[in-house]
Amino acid sequence: MSVTDTEAAGAAPAGLTPRLRLVLVLLLATQFMLAADFAILNVALPVIGGSLGFPLGHLQWIATAFALCAAGFTLFFGRVADLFGRRRLFLGGLVVLAAASVLGGLARNPEMLIIARVFQGLATAAVTPAALSLMTVSFPEGPLRRKALGLNGALMSSGFTAGAVLGGVLTDLLSWRWAFFVNVPVALAVLVITPAVVKESRPDERPGLDVPGAVTVTLGLLAVIFGLTQASERGWASASVLGSLVAGVVLLVVFYAVERRVPAPLVPLGVLRRRSVAWGNVAGLIAFLTECSLVFPLTLYLQEVLGFSPLAAGLSFGVLGLGTVTGGVCAPKVIGKIGSKQTLIAGGLLQAVFTAALLGLGEDRSWLALMLIAGFAGGVGNMLVIVGFMVTATSGLADHEQGLATGLATMTQQVGITMGTPIMSVVVTTAAAGTGATAVLGGLKAAIAVNAAIVVLGLLTSALFLRGDRPPAR
Repeated sequence: MSVTDTEAAGAAPAGLTPRLRLVLVLLLATQFMLAADFAILNVALPVIGGSLGFPLGHLQWIATAFALCAAGFTLFFGRVADLFGRRRLFLGGLVVLAAASVLGGLARNPEMLIIARVFQGLATAAVTPAALSLMTVSFPEGPLRRKALGLNGALMSSGFTAGAVLGGVLTDLLSWRWAFFVNVPVALAVLVITPAVVKESRPDERPGLDVPGAVTVTLGLLAVIFGLTQASERGWASASVLGSLVAGVVLLVVFYAVERRVPAPLVPLGVLRRRSVAWGNVAGLIAFLTECSLVFPLTLYLQEVLGFSPLAAGLSFGVLGLGTVTGGVCAPKVIGKIGSKQTLIAGGLLQAVFTAALLGLGEDRSWLALMLIAGFAGGVGNMLVIVGFMVTATSGLADHEQGLATGLATMTQQVGITMGTPIMSVVVTTAAAGTGATAVLGGLKAAIAVNAAIVVLGLLTSALFLRGDRPPAR
């Protein structure tokens, strides 16, 4: 198996060589672009709807079409990367992403745009686990991998923030179409440079692809994600939502049964039985669910309670983004000193405390300072958990299992992002008794309390079920 020149030689580099620096820059640039692409259209949705004639009730399909494919296919593509070549899938996904971005930018009707979003989602499902697995096999376990994953977390988080800001700027100054076109030069640059820098990584012997497992897990994830994305619009008690969620769970149970019997399973159950993989992904799911969904009640607070404009509200979230970037930069050093399990616990505790502090928010603008301070500190804690989760869930596995591990981690990320906002939306709607700022404040405080409780749940699962790991000797 070949990856980079250092790994091919069998020697772990002591530091970042020029080649590894370039590998890291390429992979980080790609992850930043994918994160920005996830958020870039949110601000532009109303403008796109008016331009292309989207019915208001169908506007959410611009986001849903992307989310379904990005989350539903990521585990499948993660395993494909292991079997057929990570670089090959990485480059192929970038080609599809660039082509889909051009198609979306040139769209003349809703159908054309939805097709572009479907292929953007598929490309994201392929490129994200391929890029992460290239990162984990290129950088051996220890300080170098922790540094790479920490920077990846920081850039990914800043990508979400930058995407929201960039989407507004491009829409106002140029056109919503540039929210698509902006991906193309980045993808082309990475496509040109990657073959000369990143060597192929795949097993010498290629087992057959588990088709029954691939079909059942993909359909199961699609059904679950579809149910989650529809819950905020139709309600959790809707027949279509419940039917989709039940069908998804049944298909995932069938997938588990299939994996127990096939000779070359898509997801070897021995990997799922590892505490680091299973409980690491639980911690990651909760981290993405809580911090991403917290944006919803805080947006309501800034606009409906404090009366800020959408632009001012968006800029306020830059402070939260700065906190997550800070956490991503600090996380490798923290993990190096206290170990990944203790980092998960410390990060979860920090996030829980400052999420709970938001329960003190009031109805006048003097409380903005509390929101900004708590948002920054909670963002630091959240990113400590996310990097700790990435390190935990990809450690102790052979190179040929890294695509699977990063596929699971990417699936966890996408599902957490998708399911958080519907949960917070239902809590706010249920708890907000009446109308007006006071009622909205009561509803969003209930959502904040639920959010903090879920963070505590993640903290407890990490403390109780993950094995302690010793920080490396210095």
